[in-house]
Parts: sequence; structure tokens; C-alpha cells
Amino acid sequence: MNASFLDHAFDLSFPEQLDPKSIAYLNGEFLALEEAKVSVLDRGFLFADGIYEVVPVYRRNPFLWKNHLRRLVRSLAAIQLACPLSEEDWTELVHQMIEHQPFDDQFIYLQITRGSARRDHAFPQKLRPTVFAMATEFHRPGQADRENGLKAITVDDERWLRCDIKSVALLANVLARQKAVEQGAHEAILIRDGVVTEGASSNIWLVVAGELLGHPRNNLALEGIRYGLIEELAKGCGLKLSLRERSPDDLARASEVLLSSATKELLAITSINQAPVAQGQPGPVFQKLRAAYDKAIEMQCPRAQLAKAASPTG
Repeated sequence: MNASFLDHAFDLSFPEQLDPKSIAYLNGEFLALEEAKVSVLDRGFLFADGIYEVVPVYRRNPFLWKNHLRRLVRSLAAIQLACPLSEEDWTELVHQMIEHQPFDDQFIYLQITRGSARRDHAFPQKLRPTVFAMATEFHRPGQADRENGLKAITVDDERWLRCDIKSVALLANVLARQKAVEQGAHEAILIRDGVVTEGASSNIWLVVAGELLGHPRNNLALEGIRYGLIEELAKGCGLKLSLRERSPDDLARASEVLLSSATKELLAITSINQAPVAQGQPGPVFQKLRAAYDKAIEMQCPRAQLAKAASPTG
């Protein structure tokens, strides 16, 4: 091995964007994020053998938490990993994480892996899963993004065939998103065998002939937590919504293109492959759904109510 590599002083400094003293959770213990460490033999590190969830928190209230919890349990079952905590314990953990943080709007990141063992593809027996949680401040999409929309590109969907599992194995998504960033775009819209599936880190919605179109619930796309919410909001706004396969032609003739995710909430895509979507501005369907989305946050996460948490431990 090259001696210069062995002599290299690796940069072990903490990422500037994160507070090393912020409280995280690891395997039953609350501790400073900089102190949270897992084994190099953890199967999440070696095989990406695990799942995750990202829970947005508004005014110290976890938004749509029960939906996130159901998907977490569903993803664990899909990879044959026994759920390490009860629903009550998950809920208490999330509330305690919220209360440990200084900011009212935040994200709670949860990750569960199969645990540490000798490297072997088959499941080792009697492993203790690794359970990790951390929180970061949530800066909601600004007025500029709401008024101007986002830019996107289209790329081939090269992911595996179980995209319905919220797996930590996100390399294909990472590469697609990086391609978008390198082209000055915010998101990559994925297309597989002539079907628009979703974004690299979001769900994609098209407005075609006045109808809101989403990808069907199947293994080729992750059912975002906002799926059910968008269905509910669309109904309340008097919008027709269908979940069916969308073609690149549908994308090209769409009068509006929207994306939804925990981090971006609901935003319009106004440019695809450097060409404007319709007039290149957020449209009326977006405006209706965006107003309804904000109202849903106000209703479920009222300013005067603080999420009730158990007494911090550890």
C-alpha cells in the first residue's frame, strides 16, 4: 500500500452544518451527536442493511407522525427486521428528541440497521439492531421557492425494484441528485421503461388536462407520507386526482409539475431540462394545494400547543 496513504492525516473534524453538542440517541442512550459511534462491522455500514425515516416537526409537534411510524414498521417488515421498539416507545423517543433540541421546527432522523456481526450476506442470528436518532433544524422552503418554483432534469431510473422500502441504500438516488446539482437543478425526475416514477428525493405530481396525476402505489416508487395528505387536500380543493402510470409525453404536456417531500413540503417545478413548464411559473393547482398544505400544518401543529414529551433521560 502507498506509504503516503498510510501517513495521511484524515480530516476527522465535525461537519460545520451540525452542532456536535446536539443531543442524539443511540441504542437506548441520549448523548452528544459527536459522541455517537457505531461499529465498523455494523451491517448498515457494510451492506446498507437498514431503513430510515425523516419526520418533520413544526412548533415542536411531529407532523403526520403516525403515518411515518406505520411506514417505518412496514419497511422493517419488508427487510425481515423485527421492530426493536413498540409504537409507544417510538413515539416517546421522538417526543424526547424534540424536547432535547432548542429549535421549534426541526427534522427527526431515525435509522435502524440489522446490527453488527461478522461480514456475511446472510442474516446473522440473534443480532441486536442498531437504533439511531438525530435532529436538525428545519428551514422551511422560502418565499422565493414558493413564488418561482424549482428546476429539474430527467434521468434514467436505475434503482432496484423495491423502491417502496425506505432503505438506507440510496446510492442511485444520490447519483441522480448529484447529476441534477451539476446541471444547476434542484431535483432529478426519474424515468423507468417509459414511466415517470418519482424524484431522486421526492414524489412527483403532474397536472394533465386539469387532472392531478400521481404514480400508483407499487414497488417502483416510495409512497411518500404526503401521498395520503395530497389525496386528502386535493379532494378538499375539488381537484380530480388519479394514481396511474405517467409517460414522458404526460410530463411534456403537463400544465403543472409539483414535487412533495418532508424537506421540500410541496413546491412547483417550473423548469425541466432547461425548458419552462407551461408558462414557467407556479400554477393554480399548486396555489390551491399549497394553501391547503399550510392550513393542514396549522391545524395539526398549532402554535399554542407543545408536543408532550416524557422526562428526558440519559
